[in-house]
Amino acid sequence: MAGHSKFKNIMYRKGAQDAKRSRLFSKLAREITTAAKGGNADPDFNPRLRAVIATAKANSMPKDNIERALKKAEGNDGEIYEEIRYEGFGPGGVAIIVEALTDNRNRTATDVRTAFSKNGGNVGSMGSVAHGFDRLGLISYPASVGNADTVFEAALEAGAEDVESSEDGHEIWTAADALHEVSKALEAVLGAAEGAKLAWRPKESVDVGVETAAQLLKMIDALEDSDDVQAVYGNYDMSEEVLAAL
Repeated sequence: MAGHSKFKNIMYRKGAQDAKRSRLFSKLAREITTAAKGGNADPDFNPRLRAVIATAKANSMPKDNIERALKKAEGNDGEIYEEIRYEGFGPGGVAIIVEALTDNRNRTATDVRTAFSKNGGNVGSMGSVAHGFDRLGLISYPASVGNADTVFEAALEAGAEDVESSEDGHEIWTAADALHEVSKALEAVLGAAEGAKLAWRPKESVDVGVETAAQLLKMIDALEDSDDVQAVYGNYDMSEEVLAAL
C-alpha cells in the first residue's frame, strides 16, 4: 500500500483525525476555490472541482463551507493560490513529494524546508524523486461499501487500473485522465466515494524500521501542520510490527 495511505491509517489509530478536522476543512476550501477559479464553476463540467467537492462531503464538510469556498472563486478580488510541488528525502532516504497551494511562496518554502531539516530530511530539486512515482487518479471507498471481490469487479468494469483493499477501506487507482470517468461509473454502482483526486503512487516502496518510522511520521506531521500543504506522499511501507511499536 502506498505511503500516504499508511500514514492516514496510522493517524487514525492515534486518534488525531478530529483534532485536524478544522485544518482539513480550511485546506479543502482552498482547493475548492482554486479548482473553481481554474475551470468551470459547475462541478458537472469541472472534473477537478467535482472530485474535491466529493472529498469534502465524504469528510463531512458543512454545505455552507463548500458554498462559501465556491463564492470566493467569483470575481478577481479573492485570494489567488499558486500550486507548488516540493520534492525531497526524509529519514532513511525515503522519497517524499509535497503538494501545496499558497499565496506566499516564501512562507511555504520556509515551512517545508524547516519540517524537512528538523526531522532528518532535506529538500531536493524539482524532479529529484518524482521519477520514482506515477501520477494517477485515486478513488477511495470505506470498507463498508463491500468486500474486496465486489469492489474489484466494480472497479474492473469501470475501467480502473488497480485496486488495493484492506480492513481500512478500498483504494482504486486509475489513469490520470480517466479519473472523472471511472469515478462516475463507480458512483453509479458503489455510491459516492470518500475521495477522488490525482495522487502520486510510488513505483516501489521501501520498508522502514521503528526508529525511522517515528521520525518520518514526525516530519510528515510537521509538513501537514502547514496551512499551505495540501498533501504529502512517500515511498515508505511499514509492517504491522512497526505500526504496533509506534
